[in-house]
Amino acid sequence: METFSNVFQYPFSVIDNVPFDLKGLWNERYFKNENPIVLELGCGKGEYTVGLAKLFPNVNFIGVDIKGARMWAGAKMALDEKLSNVAFLRTNIEIIDRFFSQDEVSEIWLTFSDPQMKNPRKRLSSTFFMMRYRNFLKDGGIIHVKTDSNFLFTYTSYVVDVNKLPLLFRTQDLYHTAGIDETTSKILSIQTYYEKMWIDRGLNIKYQKFRLPKQGSLVEPEIEIPLDDYRSYHREKRSGLQTSK
Repeated sequence: METFSNVFQYPFSVIDNVPFDLKGLWNERYFKNENPIVLELGCGKGEYTVGLAKLFPNVNFIGVDIKGARMWAGAKMALDEKLSNVAFLRTNIEIIDRFFSQDEVSEIWLTFSDPQMKNPRKRLSSTFFMMRYRNFLKDGGIIHVKTDSNFLFTYTSYVVDVNKLPLLFRTQDLYHTAGIDETTSKILSIQTYYEKMWIDRGLNIKYQKFRLPKQGSLVEPEIEIPLDDYRSYHREKRSGLQTSK
């Protein structure tokens, strides 16, 4: 990955001591255009980032994850296919606001994030992360959440509803929902390796998108939510708990 021109590796131990040169300058210095920037946080193998980049050549996409071994696949694919509107950032998402300036990002995708059922502060759709996103997301920028997890979907729905964030779309069964517009359908048709695996297991894919205004306080929902009764990657549910906030 050190040899890939489309990969930037700044784990916490590095960026804590070295300022990130592209902060506020991604379009000027890397993409060399003024097109909107969209992030995929927790991009895994990067399949979704690359898929979006192919569908929308006039939008710049950046996949973010800490696991370089997975990210390598998407970064290599983007280079092989000469996709100039794709980059990958290997870092801890907890410090994502160190890499982008105010209003530099237009949209964020959270695709099959770990639901983190025991720790709200680690959920990528929590108010803890929403406050960080506000530091670089445009006012009213869109956040997409696509998941197999009923827990994460329900939790995110409560975050959106309790804080009165503008909801644009929500469905608990993406591939059996009528009336989805053509552009959205096109985007949502991109399926990652793990998504196909979960569909094969009979799990509904859930999706919602909403806007995140810069103004207004954000509060965590104080509601008990039933835990998922399975673990991803064919692992059994390990916790004895039945619900969590």
